[in-house]
Amino acid sequence: MHSEHTNCLNCGSPLLGHYCSACGQKASTHRYSIKHFVEHDVIHGVWHVDKGILYTIKALFKRPGHSIRDYVKGKRVPYFNFITLIVLILAISNLLAPYAHVKVSDLMPEAGKAAMNSFEIFTAKYPKIVLLIAIPVYSLFSFIWFRKAAFNYSEHLVLNAYKTVAELLLGLAFVILTIFYTNITVLTIIYFGLNGGIAIIYSIWFYSQFFSKSGYSKKALLIRSMLIPISYILLSMMIGFVAGIANGINH
Repeated sequence: MHSEHTNCLNCGSPLLGHYCSACGQKASTHRYSIKHFVEHDVIHGVWHVDKGILYTIKALFKRPGHSIRDYVKGKRVPYFNFITLIVLILAISNLLAPYAHVKVSDLMPEAGKAAMNSFEIFTAKYPKIVLLIAIPVYSLFSFIWFRKAAFNYSEHLVLNAYKTVAELLLGLAFVILTIFYTNITVLTIIYFGLNGGIAIIYSIWFYSQFFSKSGYSKKALLIRSMLIPISYILLSMMIGFVAGIANGINH
C-alpha cells in the first residue's frame, strides 16, 4: 500500500518530485508488512547487488583501495556503513564461536605459550579487539607516510576501518572453517598465513590502490604502502619487548 503526500514525512519539506529535495527520502511511503519487510528491507536493502553488504564485500576484495577512495570522496550510497558492518561481523563471530572446535590458543605451541609476555597473551586471546585498537594506529601511520595525499586523519580512520572489515571477514571465514575442520596442523598454517602473509599483502594492495591518485610514483607508492604495516609490526615488537621487560621485573 503506497500513499502520496504533499510534504515529506521525514523533514516536512514540500515535495516536488519522487524524492525530497531536502533530505532525499522517497515521496511515496508504505505501511510495513511481513512481505515488504522481507522483500525490501532485508533482501533489497541489505543484499542488493548494487548496494549494501554484498556490494561492499565484493568491492573490498576486488578493488579495495579504489572503492574506499570513492567512498571517502563522497560516493557513499552503494556502500554499507563500516561501523555497522564491523558490529555485524563481530556479532556473527561471537554467535559462531561456541560451535568452533578449535580456538586460537590451541594453535600456539606450548613452548611459545610459556614464553609469551602479557601483551602477546592479550593479542592471542583477543585478536578481534586488537584489530579494532589497531585502526587508529594504522591510521596514524598511513597519515604519516602519505601526508602529502591531502586526506585528513578522520579520512584515514575511515579507510583503515574498511581495511579492518576485510580482515574481520577473513577471521570470520576462519571461525566457520574451525566448525567443520579440526586438523590443528593445517589450521595453524592457515591461521598464521591469514594473519601474516595474506594480511600484509592485502594491506599493501589496499593502500597502493587508495593512494594511486595522490601523485606518488609507482615505486614511492609501493614503498610507502609497505612501510605502513612494517611500522605497525615494529611498534608491536617494541610494545612486546617493553612488556617482556616489565614481566621480568615483576617476577
